[in-house]
Order: sequence, then structure tokens, then C-alpha cells
Amino acid sequence: MSTKGYLVLSNGTVFEGRRVGAGIDRVGELVFTTGMEGYIETLTDPSYYGQLVTQSFPLIGNYGIIEEDFEGRSALFGYVCREISDTPSNFRTQYTVGEYLTRHGIPGIVGVDTRQIVRLTREEGVMNAMICSEVPKDLSALAAYTVKDAVRSVTCAAPWTAPAQGPEKYRVTLIDYGLKRNIVRSLQRRGCTVTVVPAQTTAETVLAGDPDGIMLSNGPGDPKENTAAIAELCKLIGQKPLFGICLGHQLTALALGGDTVKLKYGHRGGNQPVRELATGRTWITSQNHGYAVVADSLRGVGEEAYVNANDGSCEGMRYPGLRCMTVQFHPEASAGPKDTGFLFDTFMEMMGGTAHA
Repeated sequence: MSTKGYLVLSNGTVFEGRRVGAGIDRVGELVFTTGMEGYIETLTDPSYYGQLVTQSFPLIGNYGIIEEDFEGRSALFGYVCREISDTPSNFRTQYTVGEYLTRHGIPGIVGVDTRQIVRLTREEGVMNAMICSEVPKDLSALAAYTVKDAVRSVTCAAPWTAPAQGPEKYRVTLIDYGLKRNIVRSLQRRGCTVTVVPAQTTAETVLAGDPDGIMLSNGPGDPKENTAAIAELCKLIGQKPLFGICLGHQLTALALGGDTVKLKYGHRGGNQPVRELATGRTWITSQNHGYAVVADSLRGVGEEAYVNANDGSCEGMRYPGLRCMTVQFHPEASAGPKDTGFLFDTFMEMMGGTAHA
């Protein structure tokens, strides 16, 4: 039988619910995702490091946990849901979401008003929160919490290689800042042998492998925290065709002298509209980020290529002459729409010399 639990926000608001998963208390940054499906990918996305994730969709877990669909090593600090099914129905189901949370030491809470939690986050902005068994009298620990050492906590420990599917066309070095596995699979399907390297890998080491192209992965935390990685990117940009996703997009901008800013509540979910400036076409994208590139800070260096159709924030840049393109959204989807998967094809063309950023 579930025990009583609480979600305590740093503004003093308390939501009473029932504990699921690990029975530990945990502080984190409270965020929400609007995805109606894809909770497995959410639970295993390293970009959620240090965060308590609220699912805005009311029923989670109806198709259980399927390990083949994992995107990475679980990194979120807590899970907030209206309801989690304990009787999943799917021929691929292996076990329940509750069991997953317990196995991975993640505290969760159910039976809370997630609609109100999302509204509070939208109105007041991202704030810290705590999943706990008793409401603390002193909330100073909530106020003091910040997400730190995020990339260092989720990057791979050593390089590894994924072979191309079919004949090898190109060799790509993928720098792992907290990657989603479907980035690797998307490259493999297009005939790329992918060498994944840790975030701290030097530019000299990357270039010594003589790859045909370089990819920068997604990842968690404040991009400005990654000073060493930014310094290495300064040496890499322009040397090989380069494609950056999410955190990779932000780090590229910082390496080229641009700026980033923290959004009020970020973009998370598989229904984020992005407008391509060159064509006026709007794409529906999968996203998970709390920071954005300030496009105006890159005038004379890069060209803004995509903007968020809701708030106008930068969603992608092109850097003429540097063979470099970056996007804030996830063209590898998983979970989410596959509308922008063509960007991997553009990257292939860049490596083949038939396309420019």
C-alpha cells in the first residue's frame, strides 16, 4: 500500500499525494513535459539530470517499461504524476513504471494535481521542489539548490563505437554531453560508423581520429558551466562538418562568442512548433531544454534558421563558411514527431561536400 508523500515547492506550496518508487527524499529543479506518450524516453533522457519531472498528461505507464526503448541512463531526480498504471497492457511490457523508479532509486509521487503544478510553473517559472515523506519546517535547502556538474555526471566514461548499418559511408565522432541513443541510431541507419567520446575529450584527440564529421549531443544543465568543453569547441568549429543538437547547439553558440539565457519554464515535450525562417514552414518537434541561444548575440557570425512559434526564441543556427549547423530541438525525435529527421540527411550531404550549413 502506498504511503503518504508530499511535493513541496520553494514558494511554500505543498501538494499531498502518495509515494511511489524509491522511498527517499530528494530536492531538484521542478519542470514539466507536455508529451502525451514517450514517458520511457523521458525517464531515460540524461538531459533531465537534477530535475523533478512533472508529466502533464494524467495517465502514465499504461504500456509499461520496455528496456529496448531506453534512450540512456536515467538521470532525473524525481517523478511527479497524476496517476501511474500498475497494470500495463502491451505485448512488449517487461515491468511497471513504479518498479522502474524503485530499481533506479528515483522517488516519485502520484495523486497530486499536476494541472495546477504545471500552471504554477508556467506562471511563476521554474522553481525548486522536494519530494518527501514529511513537510520540512525549514525550506532553505530548497532555495539553495542548483543543478551542478550535470554533463560530468552523465557523459560516458570511455569511448565506444557503433558500426554503420550496411556499407559504411562516413565516420562520425559524437561528443557525449548526455546523448540520447537515437542520435547514434539515426546516424547508423544512414551508413555512419559512430565513435562516441566523453565530453572532456580534447579537440586534438577528436581531430586525430580524422572523422568525416563531428556531432555534438544534447545534455543537461546550464551551458555556461561547461567552460572546458567550450574551449575545445573553439578549436573544432570549422575543421570538419559539424552538427549540434540541444546542448550542442548552445555550446557552439558560446564557443563562437554568443550568449545563452535561461527560459522561464523551458520547452519539454513532443509537440513544440518551430518555424523555419527561410521557408516559413512550421515543423512540430520534440524538445527538452531550459536554456536558449540569444540569436542577436551572434550577428555577423551566424544566421538564425529556426524560431519557436510560441515564444520566438532561437531554435536553430547556421554558420556560413564554417560547415556548421545547430538546432535546439531533437531531429532524432524518440519520443516525438519525425518531421525534422531530414537534418541528418543534410549533415550527410555536408560530409559529402554537396551541402552547406
